[in-house]
Amino acid sequence: MTNVKANVNVKIDADIKELAAKLLGRMGLDQTTAIDLFFRQIIAEQRLPFQPIVNSTLEEQIVAAAIGNTPDKIELKTDKDGNILIDKKLHPEVYDWAVNG
Repeated sequence: MTNVKANVNVKIDADIKELAAKLLGRMGLDQTTAIDLFFRQIIAEQRLPFQPIVNSTLEEQIVAAAIGNTPDKIELKTDKDGNILIDKKLHPEVYDWAVNG
């Protein structure tokens, strides 16, 4: 790899940026170093270095609370390229959300 630097521009909620910057500072890291580490880990693992989890929607939580059930979180799997794998038959609502937003 070359040692030429490139810029990454990201739009993120100001509150998230501020909280992350404070936590990173306590770890002795700045945001640039943390993002560099994140990208390097993606390259090393050839996928996201964590498994995304889809939380229940507010509507699902309200309905579950009303009938006394707590919906399960869905753990998503990724392929070797980091693409999220969703079983359309098992989780049609998640598949629809992923495809249609």
